[in-house]
Amino acid sequence: MVRKKVPEWLNSTMWSTPPPPPPSSNDDGIQRHSPANRISPMKEEAESISVASRLNSAPPPPPPSSIPSPSPRQINGSGEYGNSVAAPSAEDFSRHAHVTAELSKKVINMKELRSLALQSLPDSPGIRSTVWKLLLGYLPSERSLWSSELKQKRSQYKHYKDELLTSPSEITWRLVRSKGFDNYDMKSENRCMLARARITDEDHPLSQGKTSIWNTYFQDTETIEQIDRDVKRTHPDIPFFSAESPFARSNQESMKNILLVFAKLNQGIRYVQGMNEILAPIFYVFRNDPDEDNSSHAEADAFFCFVELLSGFRDFYCQQLDNSLVGIRSAITRLSQLVRKHDEELWRHLEITTKVNPQFYAFRWITLLLTQEFSFFDCLHVWDALLSDPEGPLESLLGICCAMLVLMRRRLIAGDFTSNMKLLQHYPTTNISHLLYVANKLRSKMLV
Repeated sequence: MVRKKVPEWLNSTMWSTPPPPPPSSNDDGIQRHSPANRISPMKEEAESISVASRLNSAPPPPPPSSIPSPSPRQINGSGEYGNSVAAPSAEDFSRHAHVTAELSKKVINMKELRSLALQSLPDSPGIRSTVWKLLLGYLPSERSLWSSELKQKRSQYKHYKDELLTSPSEITWRLVRSKGFDNYDMKSENRCMLARARITDEDHPLSQGKTSIWNTYFQDTETIEQIDRDVKRTHPDIPFFSAESPFARSNQESMKNILLVFAKLNQGIRYVQGMNEILAPIFYVFRNDPDEDNSSHAEADAFFCFVELLSGFRDFYCQQLDNSLVGIRSAITRLSQLVRKHDEELWRHLEITTKVNPQFYAFRWITLLLTQEFSFFDCLHVWDALLSDPEGPLESLLGICCAMLVLMRRRLIAGDFTSNMKLLQHYPTTNISHLLYVANKLRSKMLV
């Protein structure tokens, strides 16, 4: 039987540009939780890959449309990308009309909304914020319930912050007041003496007790410092995250709060380096909602959506589960099997001939949800597709990763270990609309 060739359009140079000079080969951007609650480096071993059959045909040529990629927005508070977005096309207007019409219904048709989001959402102010909340289950499909649901969730987050982020000294003072010292003068010279007399051993700063609020506070110091470092270096090229302005500093504080509350509520995982990169798109989209009420509560809304998104990937950050059916190695193996099924020649050249282990590049792709492979604003479009999958974002994520390899097959087939590693660790600028189209077509072939 004559092997069918992959269509030339998949290898067209119009979909990519030459890769930039690579930094060090170990630039993975994420470390995971170890049993000792320390950050552990990425392992570079691989598992054997099970055999999968090859798909006989490749997807047809893509539609001519594309998504404009805006440059980083300036902090002006008007719209999701400020004034830097390219003029919208007729297709953009059509997509905007369809999404707006769906969001205007009393009861949102989630199947239709997912279908609209699959090929990415329009960059119109507020649309992505609302759609993501719906896709992540934060908002119910019935519009009449939105107000009460948001009020309840935002109140709950405030309770989490009051309980988990309040300093021990403030908690101690509250305890003193609760014991009948409501009119106690905090400026009194006898304040320290009286307060000390009322503080129990467990509330003393030097207490080593397991229930001591001070002991817990000091144990959290390492996590707090790590979160602070990571948040400060999140997207340094985008003023929203890193400018020396009150607005940017406020955004950093909100992100720190979200990550610290998450760490305290999830003691099995706590905080893992790289989570800041996953939080960034969610918080950015919600904070730029043109609705002032939604924008002012972006921290609370982003927290719950971040938790929901991470719930589908939390096993990837636990080292004990690396080799399990739900661990990161299992996901990487599934990606390898997908590539072999769709293009065995490419798979064989990568993994057998040039020994490019998928662990070397796919670890970062999967654990950071592709946030480091594309520009920040292209990443928003990729996430539209990830969040729209009714089976969960992992399925779409693996499909997009497979499409990324298929689109680079000509360069990969011609490359050796070194050139292919550089290419895959520093993926070229790509037409995101076409990438999502190919990923969707490849997945459709799997369902036939």
